[in-house]
Amino acid sequence: MSRIVSFAFLIVILLLIAGLFFWVMSNFFLPLFLAVLLVVIFQPLHQWCLARCNGRPHLSAAMTTAAIVLIVLMPLLGILSQAVSEGIALYRAANERDRSPAADTRIDSDKLAGALTDRRAVSESISHFGERFGIVLSPQDVEATIAEKLELWVGPVALSTARFTGNLVIGLLVMLVALYYFFVDGPWMIRNVMKLSPLDDRYEEQLIRQFSDITRAVVVATLLSAVAQGLLAGFGYFLVGVDMVFLLTVVTMLLAMVPFVGAGAVWVPVCLWLYFHDERHLAAVLLAVYGAAVISLVDNLIKPMVLHGRSNIHPLLALLSVLGGVQAMGPVGIFVGPMVVAFFHALLNMLHRELETMPASST
Repeated sequence: MSRIVSFAFLIVILLLIAGLFFWVMSNFFLPLFLAVLLVVIFQPLHQWCLARCNGRPHLSAAMTTAAIVLIVLMPLLGILSQAVSEGIALYRAANERDRSPAADTRIDSDKLAGALTDRRAVSESISHFGERFGIVLSPQDVEATIAEKLELWVGPVALSTARFTGNLVIGLLVMLVALYYFFVDGPWMIRNVMKLSPLDDRYEEQLIRQFSDITRAVVVATLLSAVAQGLLAGFGYFLVGVDMVFLLTVVTMLLAMVPFVGAGAVWVPVCLWLYFHDERHLAAVLLAVYGAAVISLVDNLIKPMVLHGRSNIHPLLALLSVLGGVQAMGPVGIFVGPMVVAFFHALLNMLHRELETMPASST
């Protein structure tokens, strides 16, 4: 009886400490998860560095981490900073135009940026566009709605910029440190988790292989397709004379990761803007043909080549997993959602095999 009471008390203490542990570590789950993704993706590079360093794990881990910073983080931060600077310039231009509406405050930018910052021009364009379809819209009402929505959207973003920047810097530092130690002590960590887990060793090994294969396939396929579509779209924006190329390219890359939304959520509105507002009909038609024939179709070429049967997620489940993952976990849910669905499928297969073997083993 005393042993049962002691065991129950141990479970209660374990649950309390586990709750405190997750509460303390909750702010670092995202950097740690990103570090795990990078470790899985760049594991072949780490093995190459380990062979060149004569099996010295600390040196090879440092080399691999530095390579990831140079290959992934530095270009990504450069692109994002350029996109953010264009967004800030657009916001400042909008504020200057609101302060002196009678003055000529058009900034030295392209026609698209000038039109975006001129709320009156945008309102009149929307009103004229609605009249073509029999929809009566007052330019004053449209302008007031745009001003209200901009204030509601831009205000909280501006107030949280400093906090976001601080969290981003801390998150990057935690991710880099975790990346280094995962490369150094990753096999040791996996062995200790396998010892503590009550699951059969063959299932644990299968889950580890499944995690590695699915993670590398899903993440690499999604990122390669999004980057390719973003770069191709940016090239198209540049050719038709649309400025703010970095901002539009980054938005195209982000939306290209979402199934059934894709890069068309950006280049289609740009085509409509060129056709109806700028009245550059040839440029709009050329961009539309280029987007349909090149930008959106590259997704159907890259993902099948990278996945190649590694992830057999139904398209409906893929869409729901991405949307649900983004709603639950933010942008990282784009990768977590499909991985959860794939792991659930793998666990169901394990359960099915276990149930099939149980009668034979009992006999």
